[in-house]
Amino acid sequence: MRRRRDSNSIRVISATLCRDWVAVAWVIGLLACSGPALAQTAAISAPIDVTYIGLKVERVLPAFYLDQPPQDEGLQGARLALSDNQTTGQFLGQNFRLNEEIAPDAAGVVDAFKRRIAAGDKLFVADLPAPVLLQVADLPEAKAVTILDATTHDDALRAESCRRNVLHTLPSRAMLADALMQYMMIKKWSSIALVIGADPADKDYADAIRNSAHKFRIKIVQEIPWTFDPGSRRTDTGHYAVEAEVARVTQDVKDYDLLVVADEAGNFGDDLAYRTTLSRPIAGTQGLVPSAWARPFEQWGATQLQSRFEKQANRWMTDNDYGAWLAVRAVGEAATRGSTVDPAKIGDFMRGKDFDLAGFKGTKLTFREWDGQLRQPVLLADARSLVSVSPQPGFLHQFSELDTLGVDRPETKCHMP
Repeated sequence: MRRRRDSNSIRVISATLCRDWVAVAWVIGLLACSGPALAQTAAISAPIDVTYIGLKVERVLPAFYLDQPPQDEGLQGARLALSDNQTTGQFLGQNFRLNEEIAPDAAGVVDAFKRRIAAGDKLFVADLPAPVLLQVADLPEAKAVTILDATTHDDALRAESCRRNVLHTLPSRAMLADALMQYMMIKKWSSIALVIGADPADKDYADAIRNSAHKFRIKIVQEIPWTFDPGSRRTDTGHYAVEAEVARVTQDVKDYDLLVVADEAGNFGDDLAYRTTLSRPIAGTQGLVPSAWARPFEQWGATQLQSRFEKQANRWMTDNDYGAWLAVRAVGEAATRGSTVDPAKIGDFMRGKDFDLAGFKGTKLTFREWDGQLRQPVLLADARSLVSVSPQPGFLHQFSELDTLGVDRPETKCHMP
């Protein structure tokens, strides 16, 4: 009896892993049916160029000297995906090349973009802030290219500032907020207090939380602006000042179920746990964090991706690495499924109804036709544990349960010409 149960477990695990290797199985099947034809294709196929274009930024050390900010964040994910594309593409005679362009400023990004287009490139992975991304997307030369935005969460880029030539691989802030609010509904937690940092990104995150809380009828009992600057953190009594400030700003807050933090830069969010007047869990940008990827994530074969990335980069995969990996893999998947090396056809295929991508999340990922956003589950995890995955059970949708996260078609402000 014990041996039978073990055998069944192995079959279940194998079936689960297979869902994220659909592309490989498809290629093997194709080889079995048309080996000679594919051998001929291998001799004549032109390289498929993907250009990774980024803006060099000064990495700011976190408030706590624990995690060094990676200098190659995003780029390592693209490199791993290139290797994955080559593994699959070799069976079809497809050869992928990754051109890396990291510019020192916005002007350098525009120059590099124009230069690569002049060289014939039409498939781009962008690691750019929203203003620079829009600057290159609006160039006359960019009308016929596909830009895969791999590192932003900006809701505006999926709404009034959307562009037809831009697709987005990371979840929007609206998707992240909805993932957290859905979990609150499942837990029957009905109220939050919202702590908001001073950075513009913190205000955008807070806007997403407000919209999501209204959508799921979660009450915000109070909004707390964070203005304290713990400049003496590293003195012998620095922790006393932080503890006193957190206690002060939370002492008069009405009872709530969850303290939600909007602190994308990590300036203060980690200081809140264990110091609030009421003993409540922390979530948002710190604590229980909704994200595209997470270090403790191991389900649906994710351990395999985690280990391969760690072996290559000597560090853990981040959200931006995962977004870049998805972007380059999307190109590879479209080339494989569409049986083409034509960049224009690859871009069209990614936007079509026949495209889907295996992202180690247990379901097929596809691009929304109304705003270019990649549909995907959102992880809810802290530093050491995967707590849950949204969409939560019971949140249904007439087309895709993944569309319960973020802005659905009827509410979209994206109107592409």
